[in-house]
Amino acid sequence: MDAQLISQVMEATGETLIMVLFSTVFSLVLGLPIGVLLHITGKEESGGIIPSPVFNNVLSRIVNVLRSFPFIILLIVLIPLSRVIVGTSIGTKAAIVPLSIAAAPFVARIIESALKEVDPGVLQAAKAMGSTNWQLVYKVLLPEAMPALISGLTLTIINLIGYSAMAGTIGGGGLGDLAIRYGYQRFRPSYLVAAVIIILIMVEIIQVAGDMIVKKMMSKR
Repeated sequence: MDAQLISQVMEATGETLIMVLFSTVFSLVLGLPIGVLLHITGKEESGGIIPSPVFNNVLSRIVNVLRSFPFIILLIVLIPLSRVIVGTSIGTKAAIVPLSIAAAPFVARIIESALKEVDPGVLQAAKAMGSTNWQLVYKVLLPEAMPALISGLTLTIINLIGYSAMAGTIGGGGLGDLAIRYGYQRFRPSYLVAAVIIILIMVEIIQVAGDMIVKKMMSKR
C-alpha cells in the first residue's frame, strides 16, 4: 500500500467520521421530538399520554413519506437547501444536510418503537405519584427505554455510514467519494478495496460498541 493511498484513505475516513458524527447528532435533534410526539399522541392503550388521533395520523404519514424517499433522490433534491445552509452543494459539509434529514424519520420511528416497549405499569405508578406529562417523558419513558434507544441509535449510525458512502456519488466526500473517483472512475481497485474494508471495520466497531453498552445497561436493571 503506497503512501498516497494511505494518506487519501485516512483523509476520506476522517471526512466520513465527521459526516456520520454530525448527521447523527442533527438527526437525533430532529427525530427525538418527533418520535416522542408520535408515541405520546398515539392511542392510550398503546401508551399514549395525550392521545390526539388526527395529529398523530398526520405526523405519522409525513414520517412515512420521508422514510420512503430514496436517499439518492433526496441528495439531489436537497442540493439547494445544502447550498443555503452551509454555502456549498458539494463536500463533507453539504452532505451532512441530506444525511441528517434522511435519518431523522428513521430515528423518530426507532424512538417511537422503543417508547412503546416501556411497561405501562411504570407509567401508571408515575401518574399515581402526580407526575406531569413532561415528567413522564423525561423521567420515566426515556430512561426506561434507554437500552432500546441505544440499540436503535447503533442501527442509525450504521445506516448513516452506508448513506455517507452513497453521498460520494454527488461529490459528498468521504470513503464513498474516494471509492468512486479513484477506485471506479480511474480503475484503481486498491482504493475501492481499501474503502470497503474501512467501512466494514467501522460498522463492526459501532455494532460491537452498541451491543456492549446495551448489555451493560441491561445488567444494571
